[in-house]
Amino acid sequence: MKKTVIHTALAPEAIGTYSQAIKVDQTVYLSGQIPLVSETMVLISDDIGEQIEQVLKNLTAVAQAAGGELKDIVKLNIFLTDMADFPVVNEKMDRFFSQPYPARAAIGVAALPKNSRVEMDAVMVLGDD
Repeated sequence: MKKTVIHTALAPEAIGTYSQAIKVDQTVYLSGQIPLVSETMVLISDDIGEQIEQVLKNLTAVAQAAGGELKDIVKLNIFLTDMADFPVVNEKMDRFFSQPYPARAAIGVAALPKNSRVEMDAVMVLGDD
């Protein structure tokens, strides 16, 4: 088993004791991303649509640093502080993903780091289809 730490300056620095992603053989485990802008480490805005887009941009940057793309994500976990925001998740995912969509879960939570309204983590598999 080969384990590699993935890091990119194009996504926010870890704000705790974790890596942006870990690659084990052809599987990449992407840590949760919140809507921080990497250059400022500040939330992009309070708007849920903008927050979701920033999270997906952050996941894209980490996926690319690992040698993949969002299309390589096989499992996506979405954490929301308000499940009423779920239709916006679907709208934004349709812009960033195409079929076949990843398996996913949406989980309502009481709070997220930095008072974010959304966080997403993922599992990505690299290699030939």
